[in-house]
Amino acid sequence: MTTPRKLWLDLGNTRLKYWLTEGEEIITSGAELHLQSPADLLLGLVDRFSNFQPSFVGVSSVLDSQANQRIKKSLKPLNTPIEFAQVLATSHGLITGYDHIEKLGIDRWLQVLALSGQQKKFCIVGCGTALTLDLLDDETHLGGYILPSFYLQREALAQGTRRVQVPDGAFSNLGAGRNTQDAVHHGILLGLVGAIEKLVRSDPTRELVLTGGDAVLIRYFLDIPNPITVEDDLLLRGLRRYFS
Repeated sequence: MTTPRKLWLDLGNTRLKYWLTEGEEIITSGAELHLQSPADLLLGLVDRFSNFQPSFVGVSSVLDSQANQRIKKSLKPLNTPIEFAQVLATSHGLITGYDHIEKLGIDRWLQVLALSGQQKKFCIVGCGTALTLDLLDDETHLGGYILPSFYLQREALAQGTRRVQVPDGAFSNLGAGRNTQDAVHHGILLGLVGAIEKLVRSDPTRELVLTGGDAVLIRYFLDIPNPITVEDDLLLRGLRRYFS
């Protein structure tokens, strides 16, 4: 019997990530900035995917329906079924903790789905375009929080202040800034790290799982007794589980 080959796509606001799998094994993985044109990026990748000959394509996309139609068109040369994951009230035992599930982002939900059912308590932190925090108790999603990321906060501050110049700089220190640039960057970092620590400090048994582009940076500054791990491809894990 031939082992099925599948393509898994994670389309975020700024990045495209993918897995090519054969059975349970990840054969190839990759990540690319799509610069708000993922359909065009996929056109450049479709030959690579065609050589792999996937029998199925599973997609997670935070983009709008028009963009998703362009994505399906870009993948059409693969001549294989293409399905987009959707948030469900219950799936694989997971109970979704949102009053209106259609308002919950598919990216957050798949990250929660990836970890559900382990008889553990998690705080799942998505460190991407926004900073998202979701609480999971075994198979029950309790809801969560959304904060502006490092770069969104810096952009908002630059636009909302006339006298404060906010140049680019490194989010690399929690010490008090001795110039405006450092005061801005250290302050933003302090706020995000402090929010995470505040949320989980009262329960040292709640495991903290960080994923997304800034996960390693945030992990470095956290000072809490809770177990902490960084999972690069948590969403893709959840996507594969969704279609299992």
